[in-house]
Amino acid sequence: MRTQRNDAWKRWAVFVAVAAALCMLLWAGWTLLKDSHVIDHVSSIQSDTAVTIGVPDAPSSIDIRTDDNPAIEQALLGNVYETLVSRGQDNSLTAGLAKQWDVSEDGLSYTFTLQSGLRFSNGHALDSSDVVWSLQQAVQQQYVGSEALDHLAEVANPDKDTVTITLSSPDPTLPRTLAGRAGIVYDEDASIDYARQALGSGPFTVSEFRQSVSIALRGNDSYWGQAPASSQITLRYFADESSMVEALRNGEIDMALPLSAATAQSLSEDPTLMVATGESLNKTTLVFNNDADSILSDSQMRQAIRYLVDTAVITQSQADASQELGGPIGPLDPGYEDLTGLFPHDTDQGAALASYFGTSYYGGGLRFVVQQEYATLATTIASQIEQGGVPVNVEALAENDYQVRIDSRQFDLTLRTEDGDDSAAQYADPQSLSQYTDSQAQDQYKAAMAAPNDEEYQDGLRAFARTVSQDAASDWLYSCRTFVAAQPRLSGYTTNMVDRWLPLSDIALS
Repeated sequence: MRTQRNDAWKRWAVFVAVAAALCMLLWAGWTLLKDSHVIDHVSSIQSDTAVTIGVPDAPSSIDIRTDDNPAIEQALLGNVYETLVSRGQDNSLTAGLAKQWDVSEDGLSYTFTLQSGLRFSNGHALDSSDVVWSLQQAVQQQYVGSEALDHLAEVANPDKDTVTITLSSPDPTLPRTLAGRAGIVYDEDASIDYARQALGSGPFTVSEFRQSVSIALRGNDSYWGQAPASSQITLRYFADESSMVEALRNGEIDMALPLSAATAQSLSEDPTLMVATGESLNKTTLVFNNDADSILSDSQMRQAIRYLVDTAVITQSQADASQELGGPIGPLDPGYEDLTGLFPHDTDQGAALASYFGTSYYGGGLRFVVQQEYATLATTIASQIEQGGVPVNVEALAENDYQVRIDSRQFDLTLRTEDGDDSAAQYADPQSLSQYTDSQAQDQYKAAMAAPNDEEYQDGLRAFARTVSQDAASDWLYSCRTFVAAQPRLSGYTTNMVDRWLPLSDIALS
């Protein structure tokens, strides 16, 4: 009887020990899953709040003050470093660290009112004195983007929530400037190695920077606004698009961007992935050489080509095309107006204008010089122009040879994908690629840039763009798309302008 009691006791002791061990294992496993972000190099254990995004072009540092690599801006602007003014997904100006701003009637004074409860990620309060100091530092130390602050005469803070900026002459682009690097507010008391560390007021902090490999962002516990949807987001850099796509297919990353049109098309056929498109600031343009020794120095010949080129057909045929353009200002740019109706496709009208010159005037044909990547598009455009009786000689060259021809001005036509929301400015600059010169257009652009407020600024840009388009300074074909691909569980990501800015606050795995 005693032996049976001893055996029962032993069995009970073993049961209790096994149960305790199982409980410990379960608790440890739950803890690892809950706090997996603290183990930076264990990829097999990952929390649902951790997201990895694949991007190209790794920065060599993260010093957003002095390193002009666009990849730094894409990763950190708005995520780690916040600006006085922000941008919406349609590139409109929105509240940033300043909840509102007012401009004087003469355009010489701007008053910014800050949000309440602003803090840096180290817990320090952010107030108007930090804004004043940051702007002063940007100018004195010549930070990247500070050249756009040339009109700045004085910065003051009458109280902790207000900043006043006085200009030497009107600059309606100031709020847009302050939505970029020049508008970042830094902590004067920060003592960090900016090349490898960051300290801002945004929803994320940089928890780790691995040069040419990745930037790991972690939620900012001191953030003054709404907490980000993911506790950790890692930007992982790839040397080429194919390796980034392979990582996406293998589930190593949750999203890849920006993608080429061809890659996006290929991935759209994969039922396990989601492909989305957005608007870019980039534009593909048929650039005219307006030099005096080019036939395109004559506005009638330029207008003939615009009638002959069917931009609607071209836009439909190009995988990277978003929408047809008719002028130098794109749909996401300030001052945009649909000018596609100025030169509707009309072969007869184009041929009639071109016939004035006679076939002998063309010599061996218009010199259409492009880089090899544009060869197919150039051939299509050339065939459209030739339907109007204008001979065209297409030359698709390697990059170095192409640049030699462009620099020596030995071309009549070329194709360029122009980046930036200020690409229209080149048509007010006689030294630009097109070397277009028109006193009316130049005066209109100067007037727009000296406008006392944003409304008059955009009205001025519209007038300038219409003049340039009517005079056919070039032929603006289409605005470009952006492409992203993601795992189906990923939500909250944006698609517009992701080749420049990458808002991360709302991204999460569901």
